[in-house]
Amino acid sequence: MHDTLKRISIGLLCTLALCVSTMAIEIAHDGKSTATIVCVQGSSPPQLHAARELQNFLKEVTGAELPIDETGTAPSPRILVGPRSAKLADPRSAVGNLGDEGLIIRTVGKDLILAGDEPRGTLYAVYTFLEDQVGCRWWAPGASTIPRQPNLTFAKLDKRYIPPVEYREPFWETAFDGEWALRNKANGAHARLTPEVGGKHAIAGFVHTFYPLLPPAKYFADHPEWYSEIDGQRKHEGGQLCLTNEEMRHEFVKNLKALLRKNPHATQASVSQNDWNGNCTCAKCKAVDQEEGSPAGSILRFVNAVAADIEEEFPKVAISTLAYTYSEAPPKITRPRDNVIIWLCTMGCSYNLPLETHDRNERFAQNLIAWGKIANRLYIWDYVTNFRHYLFVHPNLRVLGPNVRFFVNNSVTGIFEQGAYGTLGAEMMELRAWVLAKLLWDPTLDDRKLIEEFTHGYFGAAGPHVLAYIDTIHDVMQAGQQPLGCYEEPDRRFMNIETLTAAWAHLKQAEAAVASEPVIRQRVLDAQMPMMYAFMIRWQDMKQQSIAKNIAWPMGNDPQAVLADYKARAARIGITRVSEPHTFDKLEEMLKLPR
Repeated sequence: MHDTLKRISIGLLCTLALCVSTMAIEIAHDGKSTATIVCVQGSSPPQLHAARELQNFLKEVTGAELPIDETGTAPSPRILVGPRSAKLADPRSAVGNLGDEGLIIRTVGKDLILAGDEPRGTLYAVYTFLEDQVGCRWWAPGASTIPRQPNLTFAKLDKRYIPPVEYREPFWETAFDGEWALRNKANGAHARLTPEVGGKHAIAGFVHTFYPLLPPAKYFADHPEWYSEIDGQRKHEGGQLCLTNEEMRHEFVKNLKALLRKNPHATQASVSQNDWNGNCTCAKCKAVDQEEGSPAGSILRFVNAVAADIEEEFPKVAISTLAYTYSEAPPKITRPRDNVIIWLCTMGCSYNLPLETHDRNERFAQNLIAWGKIANRLYIWDYVTNFRHYLFVHPNLRVLGPNVRFFVNNSVTGIFEQGAYGTLGAEMMELRAWVLAKLLWDPTLDDRKLIEEFTHGYFGAAGPHVLAYIDTIHDVMQAGQQPLGCYEEPDRRFMNIETLTAAWAHLKQAEAAVASEPVIRQRVLDAQMPMMYAFMIRWQDMKQQSIAKNIAWPMGNDPQAVLADYKARAARIGITRVSEPHTFDKLEEMLKLPR
């Protein structure tokens, strides 16, 4: 009896093993292709691009070049790219209700479906598969990890995903690269992406458009009543528009329509306040703002009217506006129309402390929650760099994940993370852009694990030392609980000689760990530059501290030699700015190094 049961059990196990084996999809064996990529005729250019990307990366991984079949006649096993191809394995397969960027990754028998809707869903299905199942990573332009695996087999897969954030922009110079943005699923307005590879969100005017659309040089002399009344006088210097003036709105809409006709790919048009205060306080505007409890009231009523005016001719274009500085608090009465996007800005917050939980950020958190309750489409404009010193350290990495999750949990559907957008070489730019791209695509990811993954993948054997450097700076900042703005001077208390020398020691250990790997060593040398900048801009102060505390000075005795080294590194990278307003030629003026 027991022997019979044993034989039956063994037989069942063998049958199950055989089933699992037959369910597996083999892509390549010993560097030779054993499957076909199918992207049938009639597929869109982005889907064809997805198939070619899949072919190229699988060849790099396995050594095998999988053929691309456009006829749909190739036998299984097949990788079916795009919704048309997916129907070859499952006629009922549909990508409906996935939006522009949702995806399906699913095995059906001996076939694998990688599909999504237009314009970017199928592309993102391919890149997600290459990341999650193959292990590909695209850290920065020209820096990736592509594993080598001549045998590639997959068991059952079944994934359906719709990104919760529709607009995703890590606004760093390095993130504008089209290939990097596409592969890391960043779709913001500034990425160099064309319609042939899925396109992006395109914004006519982008931001601060009151005067570009109604320039005072053209209109103020004849129509001063179209501009702000401040202290009883109509002004355009440091002012805005008189948003209750109907005649002004008609001219504004005429100019906006002309702009949109020149931008046929625009998905948004910006109707937003100038980058200063000076809102109109005429009797009509003042009455509206008092009724609404915020200057956002007159702005939103105007924006709603403009959105209604353009809707018939441009039904696919949303009007976006800012909730910024004086207009951050939402109005009490007016609600945004369905074709209006509110961009709420985090200006004035402490950027090393969670926006959700810390009392220094309470005002912003309350406004975010309130806007989330009334806006159909709420975007965030967040600040993740030091605009006064791009090249200085900025210990805010530990709040990036919590803040993104706070945004998404309060109905935010678009996130713009403004970093150093005008230069390469800003502090940990590549890490920041990559981590933010991952979080914007999937806010549930563990941000600490992402930072660890990047440092190990991008810096190789130097990764643990670079991570120790990051932790040294962040631990000291966190212990002090000091606020961190986005316009910081380098006289922070956490930047003392003990912290600087400890952080520098980790970066020198990182350099030693990859001394025989020139490419990765160069990445470490680039990562050292914020510390060099910190020593130079505080040279005399730090030198005195080192003497007083008997701490060895690590920079040598010639500050001009350190500066020459720094400038040589900057030239190699292509650093063009030291801050938002200052080009790199202002470096020596800002450092004030002794001679």
